[in-house]
Amino acid sequence: MQVFLQTLIGGVTFGAVYALVAMGFSIVYRTMGLVNFAHGSVVMIGAYAASTFYMATHVPFAIAIVVAIAVTGLIGLVIERFLRPLENKDFTLMLIGTIGFGAVLEAGAVLVWGATGHAVPSPVATEPLDLAGVRIPTYNLVVISVAALATGLLALFLQRTKRGAAMQAVAMDHQAATAVGIHVGRSNAMAFAIGAGLAALAGSLIGPMLYVNPTMGGTLGIKGFAAAMLGGFGSMPGAIVGGVAFGLLDAFAAGNFQEYSELVTFLVFAVVVMIRPTGIFGEATVNRA
Repeated sequence: MQVFLQTLIGGVTFGAVYALVAMGFSIVYRTMGLVNFAHGSVVMIGAYAASTFYMATHVPFAIAIVVAIAVTGLIGLVIERFLRPLENKDFTLMLIGTIGFGAVLEAGAVLVWGATGHAVPSPVATEPLDLAGVRIPTYNLVVISVAALATGLLALFLQRTKRGAAMQAVAMDHQAATAVGIHVGRSNAMAFAIGAGLAALAGSLIGPMLYVNPTMGGTLGIKGFAAAMLGGFGSMPGAIVGGVAFGLLDAFAAGNFQEYSELVTFLVFAVVVMIRPTGIFGEATVNRA
């Protein structure tokens, strides 16, 4: 039972990170109808930005995360600005463009930080909590809490603010949104910036739990993409549920199948997607190609 609970907590922790990555994918997809294949690389840049600023300046980790979000938010705006002339004209080139930006970000990380990567010390120095023999790392609770807070703030933004309502309107029908005076380009830019910020938050939080390196974005991007598909691409509740579900699946597969854990995880994922291709909360979306 102790091993089960330990694995459960670890799965929920990583699942919270996957949910943040999945929400970043989903907010861009639901607004523009575009899958941002550079998203995993943005997660990696966020991890590097936060860890470098944290270790170089010794500021509180929360400030380092804010700096990382600002850096990646700017990157998101740049990507959207380059892709904007292609919107509603050449969807394939837009997809290829995001792949190209991902390769550029990964190459840039190698040039700036090197190819070897580095470990990040835990920003929480307190001892793990001991509950009935189950040791819960304090940092895991921090990750879960921060991810939950970010999710709640994003939901409030989308539902209670004019900018959020505009993004929702663009997601439903960009032509109708344009007709009522909503600036579609501005909403798309905001979607990219928010998605990049969520990527930075995910990368920053997972940095102390993993080894930060230029290729980490590939793994996290694939798992976040799978989580978004599992929950239903374009659905924000689906991204949350899919992220946690994928994290639990990943954790229990690692605990029971060791070196075959990735194979088992994606086999189960493939079976679920074959049974329900639209995901748990799948929504009908409009292709704007």
